[in-house]
Amino acid sequence: MSVSDAWTPTSWRNKPAAQDVVYPDREKLDKVLTKIRTLPPLVSPSEIERLRHQLTQVQSNRAFLLHAGDCAESFDACTHENISNKIGLILSFSLILIWGARMPVVRIGRIAGQYAKPRSSPTEKIGDREVLSFRGDNVNGLDPDDRTPDPDRMLSAYFHSTTTLNHVRSLLTSGFASLHHPKDWSLTHVRSPAVREEFERITEGLSDALEFSRTIGLARDGVSYEQGGGRGALGEVDFYTSHEGLMLEYEEAMTREFPVPSSLASYAADGTRTPPRKVHYNTSAHFLWIGDRTRQLDGAHVEYFRGIRNPIGVKVGPSMKADELVRMLDIVNPDREDGKVTLITRYGAGKVEDNLPGHIRAVQQSGHPVIWISDPMHGNTLTSTSGLKTRNFGTIISELTSCIRIHTECGSRLGGVSLEFTGELTEDGYSVTECLGGSMNLSEDQLPLRYQSFCDPRLNFEQSLDVAFLISDQYKKERTGAKTSYADILYSELGGRKLGA
Repeated sequence: MSVSDAWTPTSWRNKPAAQDVVYPDREKLDKVLTKIRTLPPLVSPSEIERLRHQLTQVQSNRAFLLHAGDCAESFDACTHENISNKIGLILSFSLILIWGARMPVVRIGRIAGQYAKPRSSPTEKIGDREVLSFRGDNVNGLDPDDRTPDPDRMLSAYFHSTTTLNHVRSLLTSGFASLHHPKDWSLTHVRSPAVREEFERITEGLSDALEFSRTIGLARDGVSYEQGGGRGALGEVDFYTSHEGLMLEYEEAMTREFPVPSSLASYAADGTRTPPRKVHYNTSAHFLWIGDRTRQLDGAHVEYFRGIRNPIGVKVGPSMKADELVRMLDIVNPDREDGKVTLITRYGAGKVEDNLPGHIRAVQQSGHPVIWISDPMHGNTLTSTSGLKTRNFGTIISELTSCIRIHTECGSRLGGVSLEFTGELTEDGYSVTECLGGSMNLSEDQLPLRYQSFCDPRLNFEQSLDVAFLISDQYKKERTGAKTSYADILYSELGGRKLGA
């Protein structure tokens, strides 16, 4: 494929598509896609451009990228409680990072569209039956009798995404994100003493800082703070949505041509403003990524992604060769634009040493501008003796800390993390039990107690904050030279056992 080849939102159709969904009723599919093309965008070009700008800050080590949420969303989980708990966890995580690293956090949720999942096989055995694999709520049903792909599910995905995004926006503009009451972000159910005490220490310090700001009549950025006034910088945060761009027919239908926002207009040498150029935005999410199973250089997904204006992610696994990675960057970012490409590495704790240094060196030598973030989840999945998919907290931390160290040794820097976590609570008010270890010291016999994921296992609220404190401590050590760490606290609390042991 030549990067100079003409691109259109439909040019991917001339390429082989991995993980393709076969719909038995093509006439119904065409009708649904026609309807989706007429529906309003979920996100705006201005929001996408704002994210692109913020990602350039991450690229230049002036911000940290948190990419987090469910492995796969479900329609049934689209509730006020689940969405609020998920946003509360993301806000809590980012607050911990900001406190330790003293840098802004760019928040991108795996939310409002992450309804499809790639599968290793098109079919699976359930009992003595072989049925089509479950591909996510926007394709087919989890029930073995509901596995025929149904185009109407894409319409349902659009409207569930709309509902989710509307609720997220209402939360973030109604004071839910206010730094004046961070304990409202679902900390009430946390049962780990180490997590609770450390978070309360941060919120108490924050409260003192805000009280001082009120006393002298100032808030962040020198903006006046007045009771009853606008929400201001302390009450609002930027939040962006993302999902894997797996279902290309849906992504094509949500791709719209718009002029670049006027704030980015260019000017001729004589000072006259040039007409805004038109570009293609995927309006289903601010950020989309190419999965490890769909990143073929001559494939349909890479062809589609090379033409959209959105910032994109590329999953980088142990099977990707160094020269292949550089060719990928040549295709999806030929003009080498800052903030355009985020590389999401997912090797597995036992393979990161053999793969990450070579990938870093190859990108450095190519001169391509990228953001590096670590996904320590996908390469570390295992099956428990009871047959449940799970992940070990200690292994997740091992890959993450190895990534931080290797980037430093290579003259690079880890710019963020990509995590599958959930703030979801069970009916009895407990966190889910899907990953082993952490400050809760979750054991294998406890996994079935509150295992709720229908796809991959997720870190629960306490385990997620464990990760946040460990990352925050790393940056705090760099900034202040501090000796005592959260890892030391957890090690002591667990009676000398390592995290995840």
